[in-house]
Amino acid sequence: MRKRVCWIIPSLDRGGAEKQLVMLANRLDPSEFDATLIVLSRTGPLESELDTQRTRLILIGKERRLDPRVWWRLAQTLKTLRPDLVHTWIFAANAYGRTAAKWAGVKCILASERSVDPWKSTWQLVLDRALARFTKGITTNSPGVVDFYADRGIDRRLFEIIPNGIEPRDPKKEIARAEAFQRLGIDPKRRLILSIGRLWPQKGYKDLIWAAEMLRVLRGNTSYAILGEGPERERLEEYRDNVRATSEVYLVGHRDDAISILPHADLLWNGSLYEGQSNTILEAMQAGVPVMASDIPGNRDLVRDGETGILFPVGDVDRLMRVSNQLLNDEPMRKRLIDAARDQILKEHDVQTMVDRHADYYRRMLKS
Repeated sequence: MRKRVCWIIPSLDRGGAEKQLVMLANRLDPSEFDATLIVLSRTGPLESELDTQRTRLILIGKERRLDPRVWWRLAQTLKTLRPDLVHTWIFAANAYGRTAAKWAGVKCILASERSVDPWKSTWQLVLDRALARFTKGITTNSPGVVDFYADRGIDRRLFEIIPNGIEPRDPKKEIARAEAFQRLGIDPKRRLILSIGRLWPQKGYKDLIWAAEMLRVLRGNTSYAILGEGPERERLEEYRDNVRATSEVYLVGHRDDAISILPHADLLWNGSLYEGQSNTILEAMQAGVPVMASDIPGNRDLVRDGETGILFPVGDVDRLMRVSNQLLNDEPMRKRLIDAARDQILKEHDVQTMVDRHADYYRRMLKS
């Protein structure tokens, strides 16, 4: 008899956790698992990538931060579905989903924490600890996330580390270098540095813009493009203009073709102040783009300094600029980093391995 599995997540926006969950849903064996995906607030762009022939999709329609009616609808939905296992992802779903599953009588309740979360307030951490008391297990993608929550009172034995997976590159999405630069409006003779991700304060883009301007002044042939949208856009544009970096720093907004543009970058920069495990770093390593990333948990799991990429201290724009300049000049070093990174992706971040580890985890949790 198939096991009824129900995932709960706030939305299907283009985020790292959302992407991992859709890949999991699309590949989990339907002959063994009867899967349902419940979205609390809204679907989003990733709905089009979800195989609804394998996974039924239910939208609850949460509109406010605290909404008892949504909790009740969710609890009733779970009572009707009668899942054997509920797995919630990200804070809002972890809070609403676990309590609703408990009320609905679900025996196996799991959660997922996808990032180090210093933004959480005291009441949110108190809630996390309370919910952990009736949670059988918590999946995560990084030892750094385990350390963060263990330091805040959640038993580290609850955690199961399953590294992020990545799909093979799609040959149909490959484009020529000239086409990639034309889409960005950048001269293809220039060396291109990319960052990809939401324009959030945690991403450290202000430091990256300053490093990009220093590198441009030093070399005269570099351009820096940020592919992503978010609430920090206006502030970042103002900062870029104030430091007179307008000429070769491009905030191009969200790009559906980012995965096609990425292989034509000379470097990928990630300056995050905190992370879980960055899908963009994985994609760059797979695409053969050398990665320079801030030295934080999460990034440290993926980038082995000097072996599969380069780590730099958070906010150290001088080191970022200097080592980037070195990498752009040193082709043998670039090739060594690229080859080691690709090998790491194949061995440790295959998407089917990620799915198989979840399936095995579900079996163990249902038996325990």
